[in-house]
Amino acid sequence: MTDSTPAAVRIAERFREVNGDHPMTAADDAYVSAQFVPLEALCAALGRDADEVRGLMLGGLLPLPGYLRSDGAEMVPRDLFALAEAAGGPGLLRAWFTGHWADPVRGEEEWAAYLSGQYVCLHEVTPANIRRKEELTAEITARLATAGADPSPEWRGDLHARVDALDALEPAFTAYDRLRFGGPTSRDTCVDAPRALFPRPRD
Repeated sequence: MTDSTPAAVRIAERFREVNGDHPMTAADDAYVSAQFVPLEALCAALGRDADEVRGLMLGGLLPLPGYLRSDGAEMVPRDLFALAEAAGGPGLLRAWFTGHWADPVRGEEEWAAYLSGQYVCLHEVTPANIRRKEELTAEITARLATAGADPSPEWRGDLHARVDALDALEPAFTAYDRLRFGGPTSRDTCVDAPRALFPRPRD
């Protein structure tokens, strides 16, 4: 494609490069419409030019949409611009964002993940929440590995405290996510599965 290709078309192509080409079902569309907002509508509400925003996305200054709805709408979080505003503008966002990690290599990895638009696993995408999610999923996975045949009530309580904390950070996900991520989501493995396998002591 050339620079004359409409920005919306280039966004769609880039989205599919990152996520693969998977169909969105009616249930996927309903979930996404409840959780996200069309880019055009958000820009109209905030007095922004949608094509300028698309240019920032294509230039690696703002994240790609989280989803493309089956009607082609680019679905983005309502707080799409919040981190850029906190950083002082899109041009300053990368340094501000990566500075939340002591390891610059890790910071750049998380920046790339952020730009992909795939942080649909958080209600609010911030460096603090990204780090907290990583900590919780690692802790839950480690706890599950030491469960044994009959975990104590104390063990279960400790597990569920972490599961509840992760639950508060994450939305429900949709079937489309399992296709593009190639398997279960973190909610499947670190929220739903622990709750099913190890009910709370009082349950």
